[in-house]
Order: sequence, then C-alpha cells, then structure tokens
Amino acid sequence: MVNLDQYSRQIYTEDDALQALYLNPALDLTKLDIESVNQFNQASQLLYSGLELKASVALDCSVNEYHKQNQSKWHMPAEYAEFDIAAWCLEQCENDVQLQRVGQELLMFQERDMLPLLNFLRYFVSVMRENDVVWGVGRGSSVASYVLYLLGVHKIDSLYFDLDIHDFLR
Repeated sequence: MVNLDQYSRQIYTEDDALQALYLNPALDLTKLDIESVNQFNQASQLLYSGLELKASVALDCSVNEYHKQNQSKWHMPAEYAEFDIAAWCLEQCENDVQLQRVGQELLMFQERDMLPLLNFLRYFVSVMRENDVVWGVGRGSSVASYVLYLLGVHKIDSLYFDLDIHDFLR
C-alpha cells in the first residue's frame, strides 16, 4: 500500500525502506521520504553502520501552491522547453478557420499556464515517433482540441467534426 502525504509525495514506512534497501543495497535512501526518520535511523544502524537519513524538508506553502510549483517542472531537452509552440501551431494553419481556432485554443492554454505542457507534448510525441511507439487515435475530451491534433497527440480533426474546444478546457 502506498502512503501519501498532504502534498501527494510517497511516504515510506521503516519496513518499506528496509525492504527496499535489502533488495538493493546500493539504493540511495536519501531520496526516499520516510514516515519516521528517527525510528528508521535507529533501525538501520542496527543493520548498517554509518547510514543516516535527513528528514524531508517541511514545506511552507499550501497544497495547491506545491502542486502549481511542480506542474511547472517538465523534464525535456532545452530545445523543446524553449521552443515557441504558439508560433509553430499558427504556422501549421492553412486557412482562416484553422487560424481562428488555433488562436482561440492557444489563448485558453495560455490563460491556464499550460503552454509548457504543449511543449512537453511535442517532445513526447517526437520520442514516441522516434521509437516506433503506437498510441491511440484519440480519447475523451482531448479530441476537441485542434492544437493537440496539430501536435499529433491524437488523430481526430476537431474542426472537421465540429467539436467544441470548451468540451476539453472547462
């Protein structure tokens, strides 16, 4: 069973941490958030000499602020993170209807601070294509996004099927 703290970080019990260490003696336990650091240190000293963990840093922000901070951390190469995704999406448009829709969607993504997500999705799709990974045609409300269609996230042309973007970005 996975224990989570109020910030949705996985918290390990002493038994979980010792079991993980038993299975992988080279495991860097400083990367784990332990439920009771002092109790774990006492137990681990009985088994391993010189091993000591530091307590997780207490956060002085709200749960919502914590999630907002972490949602801005996208692990991708700089060329994707710094890419002007809005300009690229607009360049893909072939007519005024597409330009209007893409402009509307980009404003909605920008209002929600989701442009970095679009950069990540561009990177993710690129990695899947390079590695011949097959993914679905499209699923759920995301198919209402023409921008996601342009990025290759799904294969449903929301303009052709007259899908309302508001069904996706509520």
